[in-house]
This record gives sequence, C-alpha cells and structure tokens, in this order.
Amino acid sequence: MKLATTTADFDLYEISQEDSVRYIHQAGFRFVDYNFGSDYKLSRGFMLDDWRAHGARMNALADSLGVRYIQAHSPMGRPLVRDDEHEGFIAATKRCIEACAVLGVTELVVHSGYAYGISKDDCFEQNRAFYLDLLSVAETCGVNILVENFNKMHREGVYWIDNATDLRALIDFIDHPLLHACWDVGHANLQEMPQDEELRIMGSHIRALHVQDNYGATDDHVIPFSGTTSMDSLMHGLMDIGYSGYFTFESCNILKSRAPRRPFEKDTRLFKAPLPLRIKAEELIYAIGKYTLEAYDCFEE
Repeated sequence: MKLATTTADFDLYEISQEDSVRYIHQAGFRFVDYNFGSDYKLSRGFMLDDWRAHGARMNALADSLGVRYIQAHSPMGRPLVRDDEHEGFIAATKRCIEACAVLGVTELVVHSGYAYGISKDDCFEQNRAFYLDLLSVAETCGVNILVENFNKMHREGVYWIDNATDLRALIDFIDHPLLHACWDVGHANLQEMPQDEELRIMGSHIRALHVQDNYGATDDHVIPFSGTTSMDSLMHGLMDIGYSGYFTFESCNILKSRAPRRPFEKDTRLFKAPLPLRIKAEELIYAIGKYTLEAYDCFEE
C-alpha cells in the first residue's frame, strides 16, 4: 500500500490548497487526497468560475513536485434536506465530480444524507435518488462515487448510516457499478464490532480509506496510537479483503483545533498551534503510516 493524506490537514490555517500540497510533499507524502470541502467553505479554488484554471495550476504543481492526486472528498452537507442551501450544495458536489476528472482522480467520497423524522427505508430511497443523480455525472467523467461510514450520532429521531451492515446494504440497494465505499477507521472505532469483522462485511466494496483515531466516544480525527483503535484489527481486515488501495490519512487534529480549547481572553497567542509546528507534525503522520505498513510487509513508496 502507498501512503496518502488530505489537504484538509491544514484547514485550520486557511492556507491555499497549493501550500497544503507543498507541506504534504515536504513531509514525505507523494499521494494526495484533495479536500473540496475547503474550497466550498472558503468559496475558492474549484468553487469559482475559473475553476478549470485552478485545476491546471494544481496539476502543474503536482507535476513539479512529483505528487499525484489519488482521491478526493466532496463538501459536507445535508442532501436530503430541501432548504435554501440545497441546490447550491448539489451543484457544488457535481462540480467536484467534474473537477476530479481534471485532476485525474477516480475516487470521490460523498457522504450519504439524513433527515429527522424519516424511517430507514425512506432514508435508503432518498439516498438512492441523491446518488443516482450524481452518478449520471460520474458516468461521463469516469469517477467512482464512494459512500463513507458515518461517525455514530446519538440523537433521537434520526437514522444515518454508521456501520458496515447498513453501508453494504445501501450500496447493494442502489446497485450501480460506479458506487463503492470509503472506510473511515475512526468512525468505525465508535462501533462495537471489531474493524476486521466490519471490513469482511464490506469486502471488495472498499475502494479507499480515511485513517484516523479517537477514544471511542467522539469523532476526534487524531493520529493512530493516540486513541483506542486497534490498528492490528484494521490491518488484518484489509489483508483479509485483499485491499490494494491507498492508506490515506484523515488525522487532521494531530494538533487539536481551536474548538475544544478553553479560551483565555487576556491573551490568545497560544490558542492555536502555530503553522510551523503543524508542518512538523505532518512528518509524524507519515512516519506512523510507514511504520504501520512496514509492520505488515505492505509498504510501497
């Protein structure tokens, strides 16, 4: 397996996607997950009218550094909720599919939708309509759409897809050759079933990974070995299903974001970890990935 990580690693600092790729490369990575959510949130990059020019710049940068974009993540949203943001969100998601074709990316992660007060069957039906609409675009762009297992949400009156059994059932229900799965390791750690068992349920549907950790209670997105995830269970599951894709990190909070930190109004100079420390931390993410894969004799440059 080859190591990759996401441009969202540097979202906290609101730097350009180009600089994110440079820092990722500097840490040792040669394969990149492009996070469209960053562009969507800041109204930049692929969300602008001249998005093809942005794609050309990103490709030129990748060529100059010797890196390659291998998967991507669409913006977060609530596609089953018909509010004022719905049409813009759907249009942005379709733009991401087209942008993947520009970047040479064949795997795009698009979260399934949920809504309060609807049954599991209704959720499946509405997600089917959502994905088939996207897949009509994906067919023209040569892009696979990957459904991700959500983090576990403890809220009354809402169903969403957070486990292997339901994720596999949704993919089988939609039944489209370009619809597959991305396995989020940290989200799976919030479930009781061991990762190797869940991965065997998913089987060949797994086309990509989001590698991150937590303590089994909240979706922390910290680095492996800093939480309770069994990396051995994960690796055995990946070996059992013959996974040959990229080992892609989504451990963006290796240095915690500002949100959970207690504020001190009189002085905030240490409220956010400085960018130079975050750049250095990226090297640790790479080292953890290399160590993990070498332990199972499957590391590839």
